[in-house]
Amino acid sequence: MERVIFHVDVNSAYLSWEAVYRIQHLGAGKDLRECMAAVAGDAALRRGIILAKSIPAARCGVCTGDTVFEARQKCPELVLVPPNYHLYETCSAALFRILRTYTEYVEPYSIDEAFLDMSSTRELWGDPIHAAEQMAGEIRETLGFTVNIGISSNRVLAKMASDFTKPDRIHTLWKEEIPEKMWKLPAEKLFFVGNAARKKLYLLGIRTIGELAAADERLLRLHLKKQGEIIWRFANGIDESIVAAETPPNKGYGNSTTIPFDVTDEKTANLVLLALCETLAARLRADGVSAGAAAVEMKTDNFVCSRRQKVLLERTDSTRELYEAAVRIFRELWNGEPIRHLGVHAGKISRAPQMHQISLFEEQDGEKQRQLDRAVDAVRARYGMDAVKRAAFLQSPIDHMSGGISREKWKPDYRVLGLL
Repeated sequence: MERVIFHVDVNSAYLSWEAVYRIQHLGAGKDLRECMAAVAGDAALRRGIILAKSIPAARCGVCTGDTVFEARQKCPELVLVPPNYHLYETCSAALFRILRTYTEYVEPYSIDEAFLDMSSTRELWGDPIHAAEQMAGEIRETLGFTVNIGISSNRVLAKMASDFTKPDRIHTLWKEEIPEKMWKLPAEKLFFVGNAARKKLYLLGIRTIGELAAADERLLRLHLKKQGEIIWRFANGIDESIVAAETPPNKGYGNSTTIPFDVTDEKTANLVLLALCETLAARLRADGVSAGAAAVEMKTDNFVCSRRQKVLLERTDSTRELYEAAVRIFRELWNGEPIRHLGVHAGKISRAPQMHQISLFEEQDGEKQRQLDRAVDAVRARYGMDAVKRAAFLQSPIDHMSGGISREKWKPDYRVLGLL
């Protein structure tokens, strides 16, 4: 029996969720989805990027990833809304609760989209289109926002189908529909084809997905390596991957931040690295894993990016040990140019018990340090992340728990915004 895979994607998720919240809970009379509106970070903190936009704003040329300045150039009347990740997590959880009532095989793909294997539910929910209509209707009526649903026999075709006409639409893309519905699209519309791959394909004279499907697979592999083989298979509708109901374990952990000002001295840079290691190491400990490698990434004020990684002598989840490794790597990486962005990453992740080699010259007791880390984690979990703060951050503009979702994005103050 042919598989039935759904890809469910919330339409303009961040903006839709904000619009519904303002209408249903704050009594707003204006629906952000129907006007020139977008969700964007704070430009004053150098995080002014468009995260989601309304359909009217998209018609004006506003794109996700635009800077606020670029978006306002295209659409001067654009209404900007600050991010609210607390709201997004709440809405996402409500969405997934509904999806899991239709099948146990639900794989989150992001906070606002998921794959569902509906193969064994035909007797329960009927025809796939009917099931999708019922699912979309329940989400619309219960939660107030809309979704697109793509239906096919595999994941990549279902995702392609959900990206057809929006919003609040259901599309199929069965194997026999590929030539009519997919092959005429530009090559860059294919899943897994980014800007770099598009340029290489154009140089090869490949401009549509159909031309990609008909191309010589060996030629694609020669020019695009493994990616060439993958996108050739996708263009021909081939994808054997399954819908994984359980999220696979992380192969790496990362944490980065765009600093509100250019960093020009090592002391401040080290403070940023310490703040990043605080949150990164806490995530490792929360997941019960340790890292065998550390990396530092850096972006200068001229947007020049660099990265360096080193294998650690021992696997660790210690804030202090990760920080010391990050500082060593940073000193080798930095040439003195002003820095606007820093990141720390942990790799070679393992769940195996840590083995600590005691050194005759070790200055600190490693076991005591690990106990201290866990005690701090427990206090922060119970009383908030600001309950314990290192003295080095007391008079510093650097947030002591930097990276990830910044504070101003987590839960905006609606009183300041004039909505309460």
